[in-house]
Amino acid sequence: MTTVTDQIDRALDMTGAIVKGITDDRLAAPSLCPGWEVRTELNHLVGGMRIFAAELTGTDAGADHDSDWLGTDPYGAFAAAADLDRAAWRRPDALEGTVRLGFGAVPGQMAALIHLTELLVHGVDLAVVTDQEHLVDQDSCADLLAIMQSMDFDAFRRPGMFGPALPAPAGALAHHRLLAFLGRAVMPR
Repeated sequence: MTTVTDQIDRALDMTGAIVKGITDDRLAAPSLCPGWEVRTELNHLVGGMRIFAAELTGTDAGADHDSDWLGTDPYGAFAAAADLDRAAWRRPDALEGTVRLGFGAVPGQMAALIHLTELLVHGVDLAVVTDQEHLVDQDSCADLLAIMQSMDFDAFRRPGMFGPALPAPAGALAHHRLLAFLGRAVMPR
């Protein structure tokens, strides 16, 4: 049976491969997140990993979520944050207790699911806008979509998070169905 920490590992691997393929000239390209560029989304992702790792290990992240986490080496910043993140989620007590997030404290298991969503969805976003959809883990996207569809997801449908579900084209790949469920309009290529 696959655990949520196994799913986080897979999402880190997938997103890491996508980040390695982002060329410098694509960092200024528009993201699927309104008002963001690829660099902004990548910075958000790296900041989230660093903050989750700090929360799980009881350390100081060293900056706020909106700080510049990428500096002059976006790829190195992602790799370093991914290593910290992976180690933090692999701690034996990572899913016990509560984790403080920007909107309040949540049980560890829910925090892991929220983090998995961040990693996987932002990874897919980056793959779509940088023409790397072939690197998307379709099974991971299908699994996350099934989890989201089984819960009351409407609480997360608000500006700055996720929009109303959109219809996915017939026969759409899992990552397009996931993005449509989250309110992101993406045309299959």
